[in-house]
Amino acid sequence: MSANLGNGNKFVSEINVTPFVDVMLVLLIIFMVATPMMSQGLDVDLPQTKQVEVLPTENDHMILTVRRDGRIFLDEYAVDDMNELEGHLQRLVKEKNKSLFLRADKEVPYGIVVEVMGHIKAVGIEKLGVVAEQPEDVPGGRRAPGASSK
Repeated sequence: MSANLGNGNKFVSEINVTPFVDVMLVLLIIFMVATPMMSQGLDVDLPQTKQVEVLPTENDHMILTVRRDGRIFLDEYAVDDMNELEGHLQRLVKEKNKSLFLRADKEVPYGIVVEVMGHIKAVGIEKLGVVAEQPEDVPGGRRAPGASSK
């Protein structure tokens, strides 16, 4: 059970790095595959409409999400207080000249959506996109999330 080189009773005191590298490469691959799945987005049941455009893929926009339970997220970061929303929108959207898309669950009360839109207008963001899905019964509809601009 001892490791020797065959030249006497001397033990090898060096670390075998090969298994260590193998384990690290497997962990790297696991994290590379799992990370995009973890940042897919928030679970929202979007309303459906017939006219939907594909969301832009550039990085010059942010998505404001209102979940069914009323929680608000700017991209994937939670906004705990409605009063904080204007500060975040001013700093992250208005000052950086980014586009904003509103993505609200279809079960969210209309009053909450209007209140959020009021905060968006108070900041001075005039151009707002609304995210929706295309219904399955529309010919060529593939239920991909899209946006309609106001």
